[in-house]
Order: sequence, then C-alpha cells, then structure tokens
Amino acid sequence: MAYYRSAGSIPPKRHTQHRTPEGGLYSEELMGEEGFSSDSSLLYHRGIPSAIVDATPWELPDQTLTENRPLKPLHLKLHTLFPGEEWKSADVVSNRRLVLGNGDVRISYVAAGEASPLYRNAIGDECVYVESGEAVVETVFGALPARAGDYVLLPRATTHRWVPKGAEPLRAYVIEANSHIAPPKRYLSRYGQLLEHAPYCERDLHGPAEPLLAEGTDVEVLVKHRGSRGVVGTRYVYPTHPFDVVGWDGCLYPYTFNVSDFEPITGRVHQPPPVHQVFEGNNFVICNFVPRKVDYHPLSIPVPYYHSNVDSDEVMFYCGGNYEARKGSGIGQGSISLHPGGHSHGPQPGAVERSLGAEFFDELAVMVDTFRPLEIGEGGHVSDDPGYAWTWAGRGPQS
Repeated sequence: MAYYRSAGSIPPKRHTQHRTPEGGLYSEELMGEEGFSSDSSLLYHRGIPSAIVDATPWELPDQTLTENRPLKPLHLKLHTLFPGEEWKSADVVSNRRLVLGNGDVRISYVAAGEASPLYRNAIGDECVYVESGEAVVETVFGALPARAGDYVLLPRATTHRWVPKGAEPLRAYVIEANSHIAPPKRYLSRYGQLLEHAPYCERDLHGPAEPLLAEGTDVEVLVKHRGSRGVVGTRYVYPTHPFDVVGWDGCLYPYTFNVSDFEPITGRVHQPPPVHQVFEGNNFVICNFVPRKVDYHPLSIPVPYYHSNVDSDEVMFYCGGNYEARKGSGIGQGSISLHPGGHSHGPQPGAVERSLGAEFFDELAVMVDTFRPLEIGEGGHVSDDPGYAWTWAGRGPQS
C-alpha cells in the first residue's frame, strides 16, 4: 500500500545520524518487501533490533492439513470451537485453531479474552477480521484500536500483540498468507493511489498514530517462520523491548479497514464476486458481501446463479445479517461454507423464488477464493456439519 505515513521523531534525511537527547545514536531499521524493490518503512530504535539473548523452539498449535476427499462442500460451525467460557483463558495467537489451508493461505479461528504474547509472522502478511468484540493491537509501529467489522492488516514480520477489551469475547477470523496482502491492482494507480472506481479510499485506512515507547528487559517474542517440513516456530528473548521505536516513516505499516466503509457496487442484474473484492494475495483473493441494494432489473434474480468454480475453492464466513442464498442449510452466524473447485454450487432449494422482488439484502460475509485446493485443518474437522453436502437434494447416502 504505497500511502506514506510518519509518526514520532525522525531525522530530516534518511540513513543519516539521528541522535538521542543524551547524544547517542538511535538504531535505524529498514523494514522492506521484495528485496529493496517494493514498499518499506524506516524505524528508529532506542536499542539494537538484531540483539537477542536466547532462542528456543516454539511448538505451534496443530498445523496438520488433510485432503477434502471424497470431494464435498463443507459447512463448519466455528463457534463450536470455543464452547462456554473457554475463550476467557484463550489468546489470539496461541489458541487459534487451523480450519482450512494450502500452500498459499491458512485460515484459522479464535475466541479470546486474554492478551496474547508478543508475536510476529515471518512467513507472510496476516489479515484478521474481527467478528465481534474489541481489542488494541499493539505493534512496533504503535497501537491500533480494533472493533467489530475491522480488517486488521499486519505486514509480514511486524512484531505485535492482541489485547482484548471489554467483557465479551474477541472473535477473530485469521487469514494468514505466504505472501503479501494488498488492495487489488485494478483499484490502484501506477503510483499506488486508490482510484475513483475503488470501493474504498485512503481515508478509510487507519494506521498507528504514535509510537508506544515501551520499556523492558529480556522480552519474549514468538516467531512463526518457514522450516524444512512446513511452518515452525521459535521463541526469541530480546535484551530490550521491541516496542522501543521513537519514530518511523514510510509506506509499509499495519492498518485497519472497517467493512462498513466498503461501498458496494450494484447493478440491474446480479453482479459477479469480483465487484466485492477488498484485498488480494498470491493465489487468493478476499471479498466481502455487505448490506446493499440488490438487482433492480424488473425480472432480476437477486441471489447468485448456480456456478462451478473451475479454478478455485470458495470459502464464505458468515458474520452478520441473513445470507439469502443459504437459508435452509443450517448456516448461521459464525459458519463457514467451503464450495470446492469441481463442485457446482449455488442457492439452496427455494432461495431463488424467495428472493424475487427483493430490493435490499442485509447480509455480511467474508469470502476467500483460493486458486489451489484447500485442505482441512484440526479446527475444520472438529466443527464439521456432516449433513451439509446433501442439503440441495434433501437426502444423503444414509437415507
């Protein structure tokens, strides 16, 4: 996102001396993407950001993935993953449950009440959708308030932690990339400005305001990174707190975008999913379906037509309102549907007729389309609704 910001104390020219009030030098750190050829920011630390005093293995939550075979559409009830008051002792980092994934993206879910450890993902960017609750996301760049409906975009290797606020669980839908996540290229000018036809603009993106200037010694940070056999973790100990940044500037930083600021694109007849796109990563896209006026041709059919995803798997996370096309399937708040490539899918029986004459849909859903098949994680197996695949026919193999 080539949108410049600055915060705190920085020198007038980059890569020049920036001295403390006592006359010492701050440590300048370049955080940049794609080998010095893409977006970057410069951060100025009180301590040395490379200094560590210990490194030990960190055992990640279960990262096992298994094939969706036999190939079936799935309904996953994510709220069942944290029953009762289990969320009160959970945090957004240590207790996320892997639901779906492939070599490009992993989707997890968590309900949390505790502050997380300091953490950074060294594999790819994270896009976290806040289903409900509130939090402050403390980062090396500063603090980000997060509320229901926020996408929280965290660039790769951003040290941060989640601090839930309030008495309700913080419910987070976590999309982890093996790449960077950014606005679609068709929304951007060649210099990176969001264009007039984009459904949101820079005013809708909210970055950190001021550095945190935290202090501390022997501070632990959990790091997720690549290993020879997949995703692994390491626990570092730093002699000084990573949030010791006095100032920074650049075009790479974490930010929030609230789904209520997405301006839906509508038409006389049903619009295809790309009009709902909000972000993209390597081999996947993120879309959101928001409350909106629907098709206004006199003979329009507002719900989607049946379609076959010949190049992608489609994952819908239902997080508000009433999703008209899925009525009668058992899907509700906190549900996921997975409609895999190779399976033609569309409205439930009766949904087309019920939609005729509708002028407005009050629905909220986050969609991830992947261009490689998704496999099922531990959380997906536990939350599976085994009868979903047969809901279009009204009977299954055991009938």
